[in-house]
Amino acid sequence: MFGLGVTELIIILVIILIMFGAGKLPEIGDGLGRGIRNFRKSVKSPDEIDVTPPDKEEDQGDREGAQPKKS
Repeated sequence: MFGLGVTELIIILVIILIMFGAGKLPEIGDGLGRGIRNFRKSVKSPDEIDVTPPDKEEDQGDREGAQPKKS
């Protein structure tokens, strides 16, 4: 695994624990897991994923059908 041994992995984990603290580790792990899950999902079915933020979808729909305002 990337040429890292058990000793190196333990040192990295201890440094991460010192930097973020024990309280943040579950949040970091959860976010990392969600990111990996979303990445795998996007690789399996790239046609079905919409990457447009919800705010932008509504704005685009309003602009396409609306007439320009005259002042």
